[in-house]
Amino acid sequence: MATHTRLRKFNTRETYPEQSLDNDLCQAVVAGGVVYLRGQIGQDLETRDSVGIGDVEAQAEKAMANIAMLLEEAGSSLDDIVKVIVYIIDPRYREPVYRVMGRWLKGVHPVSTGIVVSALARPEWLVEIDATAVLSSPVPGVGA
Repeated sequence: MATHTRLRKFNTRETYPEQSLDNDLCQAVVAGGVVYLRGQIGQDLETRDSVGIGDVEAQAEKAMANIAMLLEEAGSSLDDIVKVIVYIIDPRYREPVYRVMGRWLKGVHPVSTGIVVSALARPEWLVEIDATAVLSSPVPGVGA
């Protein structure tokens, strides 16, 4: 029987108090040697405060820092990323976001999908980056 390790569990009523939600989620799931991350935005995962308001590069930087931190917590690293999906609310944000992402993923060569959407979960969020990684070597006791 497969076990899943769920990291940084939370409830949406805490993250989105202005919305009438009550969903149990987490920031990462390790299952079958794969690390699935929740889409990351310009938000401090400790305080839930938005960062880089009005600055898509700062938000992309925070999203990538969150991804790196979550992967480390899952026993993985940026080098293990196999796929990223980038959501932006304006096509003009593509270049600055991909420049930031490119610095973090230099030499990794994941597959990538970019999508322009009309909005993200909060109006101040300009970019969301979703990543999936495959563990290069299993970590005992984590998502075995």
